[in-house]
Amino acid sequence: MGAQKGFARTACKVNNPGNGPTTPVGIGPAVTPVRPLRLDVRPDSDTLGGLRTESIMHPEFPQSQIIHLNHAAVGPWPLRTAEAVTAFARENAVTGSLHYGAWLKVEAATRALARELLGAATASDVAFVKNTSEALSIVAFGLPWSSGQNIVIPQGEFPSNRVVWIKAAERFGLEVREVGLPFDDPETALLAACDGDTALFSTSSVQFATGLRLDLERLGAALRRRGVLFCVDAIQHLGALPFDLAAVQADFVMADAHKWLLAPEGIALLHVRPELRERLLLQEYGWHMLADAGDYSHYELAEAPDARRFEPGSPNLLGVHALHASLSLLLETGMDTVAAEIEARWMHLHEGLQRLGCRTVTPVERGRHAGILTFAPARGDTESLYRALQERGVLCAQRGGGIRFSPHFYLSTEVLDCALAAVAEGMRA
Repeated sequence: MGAQKGFARTACKVNNPGNGPTTPVGIGPAVTPVRPLRLDVRPDSDTLGGLRTESIMHPEFPQSQIIHLNHAAVGPWPLRTAEAVTAFARENAVTGSLHYGAWLKVEAATRALARELLGAATASDVAFVKNTSEALSIVAFGLPWSSGQNIVIPQGEFPSNRVVWIKAAERFGLEVREVGLPFDDPETALLAACDGDTALFSTSSVQFATGLRLDLERLGAALRRRGVLFCVDAIQHLGALPFDLAAVQADFVMADAHKWLLAPEGIALLHVRPELRERLLLQEYGWHMLADAGDYSHYELAEAPDARRFEPGSPNLLGVHALHASLSLLLETGMDTVAAEIEARWMHLHEGLQRLGCRTVTPVERGRHAGILTFAPARGDTESLYRALQERGVLCAQRGGGIRFSPHFYLSTEVLDCALAAVAEGMRA
């Protein structure tokens, strides 16, 4: 078969020299247009697969050996984040904790950036926890449940937003209701499952497998009227879309930093509506969550009144330095701009996949998707195409019965066309 119609201008050659996986890739600027560039694979090149892509890479993402379409799994770090971690490590090696006070200022500045990202009232409303699972567990095992109450969640949730509620139900005598999500109107189906015994509704903002995005504002308003607590796993939302905490009216919001926030694993954000903080029975205790943390001669054991009550032990300052750098990039770019650039890349991939005969699983309607695009190949099986893409350096995932692409704002059109060319070749193989 000849070249696929619609991709002639990309001229992205994908040839395996026989000594390892070929990697047709480059990372380009998000907003500034880039000139068309031929990407040639030469076996004798210094880069993996022989690809030379420096002139179309975003300066923060020098990824010459991959096409990163897997931000919904584990995102890459910007250069500034890698440099911040390197500098922090070197400082620890050379001067130890001499500048610990300065590190705490970075922690405070990171909390302020997180406040801006979420739209929280104050920085002290944001807690740093280890991951989304820990944040969900703080809620699930901290609320004062009554036997016979129920919890409503969507079917097909990521295990983190399922196991905590099932285990809490077993411990406290609750019922968990899992509701199917019709793409045309999932909110009506979800709200119909809530009744007078529903204590909490928990959902991912964006479904990890299909990429379906829920209308959080509609859900939040309806749940608040009914007196049902609203918990949002925003891990596939924060860093890809703006978030307006006041408009969403969520009681609990949490998100790990290692996906769209472009930061390391091991640090996450948790926001609990201030009026509800003291309703959560704490399961973990330590010096850092006390009101007088740092005053080791003070023997009062009162919990901090703000979100620090959910941070029992010493802070993850390495993760904090990294998160500060990554959030600075996103907020300097502007979340409205980030969202618009992701949408443009989503549509570019969708239209290209359509020309290849692939079927997009994720809803195409704007407002019903974020950065995730799951598709079914036109020919062959999903597993074979997935392997072919991985061998060509196209990072993606198998989810929702298809291949999941998840592009971020910094990828260039040329790079996306190389990924589409890899899909075309993978389906021919």
